[in-house]
Amino acid sequence: MFRTFAAATGVAGLLASGAAMAMETTATTDLNLRAGPGPNYAVTGVIPAQAAVEVAGCIDAANWCQVSYDGQTGWSYGDYLATKVGDEIAYITVDRAKTQVKTVVHEDTSGQSAAIVGSMGAAAGALIAGPAGAAVGLAAGAVTGGVADPGRTVTTYVTEHPVDYVFLDGEVVVGAGVPETVEIYPVPESEFTYAYINGVPMVIDPADRSIVHIVR
Repeated sequence: MFRTFAAATGVAGLLASGAAMAMETTATTDLNLRAGPGPNYAVTGVIPAQAAVEVAGCIDAANWCQVSYDGQTGWSYGDYLATKVGDEIAYITVDRAKTQVKTVVHEDTSGQSAAIVGSMGAAAGALIAGPAGAAVGLAAGAVTGGVADPGRTVTTYVTEHPVDYVFLDGEVVVGAGVPETVEIYPVPESEFTYAYINGVPMVIDPADRSIVHIVR
């Protein structure tokens, strides 16, 4: 019911240098691969935590990067992509001065983006960033993107009882926080709540409003 399909997009200025394509970059958590640079675009795949990706470049005024993973090209949120710079771990878009990531320009030729944003309404705020220790886990070789499983009963209820989508700046990942401006809905006979944010349903811990599971 909640599945979406990739929008066709055109990209200008993606003649990435060999150095940029060779950058050893890793997803620090399970990370959505989207059809375009923004949470309003359809999810076309998922990059697993600790998976290596190729980065063509990132948009100058936003934290979205064009990446390739497992033969598929799309866009992911650069705050959850990290690389080694010398002996340090640096986030691709947070530490642009260190990573010197190439700047790219995206041109949406499909019109699909505006339609999706229009159906969601205006952004209701921004997601609270995910686990701050992700880069530490990357340095230690630990998987930081493990997904909690609230159980089939909970996830079935969430998928069978859709609610209005909410659009938030940032990207939905396990551990990210949902702001108070977003209404969350109870799952009967469970400790969890849920919401549909940025095109995907998710299970939320009401105690701290953190995302504990993304239903895919």
